[in-house]
Amino acid sequence: MMRSLSLVLALSLSAPAALAQFTLDPRFTDNDGDLVADIPTNPAQWVNPNTLVFAYTPVEDPAVYAEVWQPFLDHMAAVTGKRVQFFPVNSNAAQIEAMRSGRLHIAGFNTGSNPLAVACAGFRPFAMMAGADGSFGYEMEFITHPTSGINRIEDLKGRTLAFTAETSNSGFKAPQALLEANYSLVVERDYNPAFSGAHDNSILGVVNRDYDAAAIANSVAHRMVARGVVKEGDYKVIYQSDSFPTTGYGTVYNLHPDLQAKIQEAFFSFDWTGTAMEEEFSRSGEAQFIPITFQQHWSVIREIDQAMGVQYTCR
Repeated sequence: MMRSLSLVLALSLSAPAALAQFTLDPRFTDNDGDLVADIPTNPAQWVNPNTLVFAYTPVEDPAVYAEVWQPFLDHMAAVTGKRVQFFPVNSNAAQIEAMRSGRLHIAGFNTGSNPLAVACAGFRPFAMMAGADGSFGYEMEFITHPTSGINRIEDLKGRTLAFTAETSNSGFKAPQALLEANYSLVVERDYNPAFSGAHDNSILGVVNRDYDAAAIANSVAHRMVARGVVKEGDYKVIYQSDSFPTTGYGTVYNLHPDLQAKIQEAFFSFDWTGTAMEEEFSRSGEAQFIPITFQQHWSVIREIDQAMGVQYTCR
């Protein structure tokens, strides 16, 4: 029987040095020490499906992104010789469980859920979107409605703050850690948390005054403004963080190694020019896929997790 996933969040920020280091589920090996699951050495354990299944990180309207991603999926089909199917997901947990259970082969996992996907689902990230000049990243922002009376972080006390999901970096982990460590604002004691499920849901919730404020990834907000879903004057920003790595793309660990190499080739050879991908993601300054490693590029996210006392339990 496939074990379900649980993410245990201990909210204390004290004694991070005593916390366990990042480790993989026991069913994976990491003989090269790069913190991701090794490809099995036994060919009998390799998976080589006729149809590859791809999922993008959860969004409010997956149908929109199915169309956006189609030119890239067509390119991947041509490079790999496989049929490629877009798989809409409604939560980070569902996306991780789909990969863990063998139903998902290629994915873009959001910043905060990358470590859980790596540890529990055998996710092997290798790419990230970046600007034409190679720059990458996004910022976490606290936003509020212009008429909310909230003008600084301290004003969040006693108000309802929307998060996205417990696996999200900018939608939960980083803002919660910041509020507690720097402003002594403790969740449920000093403010009321709400979970919207996605950044676009949180943004719309603030605009529609369902929430007093929200913690969001500003790359999502930029794309929503560019599409005309919301206007810049519909909300205001009261805090912006330093930059974080954005969505990481990769494969499940046990795909045939030749197929994994072909999938990587598809990512790095895709021409964005004139495609729906260029139209959508240029709104947040992205124009290409660049190589990344989980060990290097997600070190700041693992540090946040350690500071929060996050433990990944795969059961």
